[in-house]
Amino acid sequence: QVQLVESGGGLVQPGGSLRLSCAASGSMFTINNMGWYRQAPGKQRAELVASITTGGSTKYEESVEGRFSISLNNGKNTVFLDMNSLKPEDTGMYYCAVETILHPYDRTWTAWGQGTQVTVSS
Repeated sequence: QVQLVESGGGLVQPGGSLRLSCAASGSMFTINNMGWYRQAPGKQRAELVASITTGGSTKYEESVEGRFSISLNNGKNTVFLDMNSLKPEDTGMYYCAVETILHPYDRTWTAWGQGTQVTVSS
């Protein structure tokens, strides 16, 4: 019932900026939280980089706090990740995740995007 489409990744030099976006579509669901996970090269597990509730509360992983900013559009169906002062260690595959409540069953389910590659290199 929920599909996510990510965009905005690419190759950028250290110190540069990128904006990632993730749009949720479908029916019969309500979004509770949206976030971005990063799978670094050579790692098997993705880490939560940033998250936001539909009320606007945000949380960040320590390594990106102060440099990244997560936000929602007015319709609250699209989440953005503004990445500034990028470092080589920010390189990885970024996955959008959306925690939803499926209707009419009121069951929680997390939808995942296909991932978008971010490479920070000179």
